[in-house]
Amino acid sequence: MNKLRKLFTHTRWVSILAIMMIAACQSPQKTDTETTHAASSDTKQPTADSSSITLKNKHVKFLWRAEQFDPAYDATINTLVLDEAYIKTISDPEKAALGYVATFIGNECAWDGKATPNRSNLKCKILTALDLGYQCSDTHLGFLRHWFRSDSTALKKLENCPTIPDGSTVQETFDKIDLSVNDDEIVVAYTVTSINMRENKSWTWDVQDHFKYHDNNLELVKTEKSEPTSAGFDVSDSDT
Repeated sequence: MNKLRKLFTHTRWVSILAIMMIAACQSPQKTDTETTHAASSDTKQPTADSSSITLKNKHVKFLWRAEQFDPAYDATINTLVLDEAYIKTISDPEKAALGYVATFIGNECAWDGKATPNRSNLKCKILTALDLGYQCSDTHLGFLRHWFRSDSTALKKLENCPTIPDGSTVQETFDKIDLSVNDDEIVVAYTVTSINMRENKSWTWDVQDHFKYHDNNLELVKTEKSEPTSAGFDVSDSDT
């Protein structure tokens, strides 16, 4: 454990690596090639009256990383922080855009207790904050399928909802997420770090997903992605 604590004084992606390694010691593991969870095709309708939604122009720093003391680990760790005040007033279209992005990138996901045989109890930080339940649950996918009901590409992608907990050999996580609303367009801009612990390599890239809100639907109309930058690391460096 002393070795892991020293990792927190290294660069940002090494801090992320340390958290994943701790999670790997505490969470049930599957094979290196993670399977996807076959979610129910039932869709749950949003409780809000979506016909009355009017988007307000804004720019929000939704997620970022910060050093915080975690009593569970008795250490200061690099962790995800969310804008809780914004979440309390978030509109359903913005919630759907963020929920869709969070579906495919790790965000401090861990089994709620012991992993169930059908991998149905994976709790992720963003989905929990947005009140969307477990990863790939009916609550989660039902909400997204309602809002993306006219976007066949998005619906197809949601069929392969991943259930990958922190601590997996290959893991992706967010470094930051910003959300902007301009009339009927919602843009979610985010930075992703991917770590392969077997190869001792990491990659980082930026993404902008452009969503259009119209006719009480949401559609992913464009995705812009930067070229990944790579780096190597050596866990043994934490002893120096």
